[in-house]
Amino acid sequence: MKTKTKIVEYHLEASAFSWEISSGKTIEAWGFNKQVPGPELRAKAGDTVIVKLTNNLSEQTLIHWHGIRLAAGMDGTDAVQKPILPGETFEYRFIVPDAGTFWYHSHANETVQMEKGMYGALIVEDTADEIITDAERVFIIDDMKLDANGAFTKPRWFIPRVVERHDGRQGNTLLINGKENPTIQMLAGQRERWRFINASSAHYFDLNLAGKEFSIVGTDGGLLESPRPVRSQLITPGERFDIIVGPFEEGDIVFMESLAYNRMTFLKPRREKFATIQVGHRAPSIAQVPNTLRAIPQLAAFHAEINRRIVLSVGPSLKDGMDFLINGSVHVNDKPVKVGELQVWEIVNASLMDHPFHLHGFFFQVLEENGKQPDFASWKDTINLKPRSATKIAWMPDNRPGTWMYHCHILEHHQAGMMANFEVVADGMPVREIMSHAHKHHH
Repeated sequence: MKTKTKIVEYHLEASAFSWEISSGKTIEAWGFNKQVPGPELRAKAGDTVIVKLTNNLSEQTLIHWHGIRLAAGMDGTDAVQKPILPGETFEYRFIVPDAGTFWYHSHANETVQMEKGMYGALIVEDTADEIITDAERVFIIDDMKLDANGAFTKPRWFIPRVVERHDGRQGNTLLINGKENPTIQMLAGQRERWRFINASSAHYFDLNLAGKEFSIVGTDGGLLESPRPVRSQLITPGERFDIIVGPFEEGDIVFMESLAYNRMTFLKPRREKFATIQVGHRAPSIAQVPNTLRAIPQLAAFHAEINRRIVLSVGPSLKDGMDFLINGSVHVNDKPVKVGELQVWEIVNASLMDHPFHLHGFFFQVLEENGKQPDFASWKDTINLKPRSATKIAWMPDNRPGTWMYHCHILEHHQAGMMANFEVVADGMPVREIMSHAHKHHH
């Protein structure tokens, strides 16, 4: 039975406001509807989403709908849209074709605007999703670099500026849903679905729940084929993971931590606590998580021939100490791709540090990393590239011509040049929705 799709409408206002991140600690945030994160937007797969954005900031802004397969003109980058000036209102309108955990964030002056709180969750529900849990929560990971008075700091001197450009802006104020070290109440005996979104500039978050096992059921592009039990999961800037947690025991206190992860920067990696889960009295559970979640048809063979090679590297710069490069240049215009022509890209990280690679508007499958096939199939739009690695991805440009981009999701690296625009061009032939079958959840 096909459920009727509908129009879901939201109004967002971008502005500066005071935001309390913990008791008695207030910052001057920028965000949507005077909250950090911005309002949680929800729709069902197939719905039309209309978002009217009024910009009451002191500078221009744009919203990128991270992970949504929309028309190029709605992608919210300055390549496809005039920035929204202070005082102006712009209407974003698009269909959300896929169920999953997505998010929206500023795509203008990101190192300032996103750092100050310009982001929020966009959850697309699936009418056919058979996962039943006792509760569902969205957790947006962020960090801020604040001084003792709660003001945002920027390095003044050349060397600290170069270090921040190199490492990305990583702060010591750790936030979950805009709050510092919040306490989360949960009932014993329950299983919950937690949707994680990493909205930070550069913070790698290696999720750990006191070493307890949890199951991954979804990534950027929606559900996996079956749940995957793990005890930790790396979530890099831009990435999303849906997990099933619990059941916990009555009286348990579980820290939501990030394990130390060395992304090869000047910063010393350390284990960090983001939140505390307090487990209350026992309650009966209605949770049911099927062993088969959906089928993910393979786009290309493991050894498919590549038709594009993209090299990410770091090079010296007289003005800024260093530039972040795509194929040897900054802010690149890459070659076009044709609608309906399978893309098999090899992305080489020639640098000595990790980079989260994000492709706008399309999901890809990872075919191999350093010659090794991934353990399981998934749809991704953001993937961590380890130092000195080669990752092969496959994706299909469906009939959404226009200008798209890919970039490193460490905001400082994107700003310092590690990004490219490219055109998706139609061949003049009418093209069927090549991807539609691949993204259908019914098998």
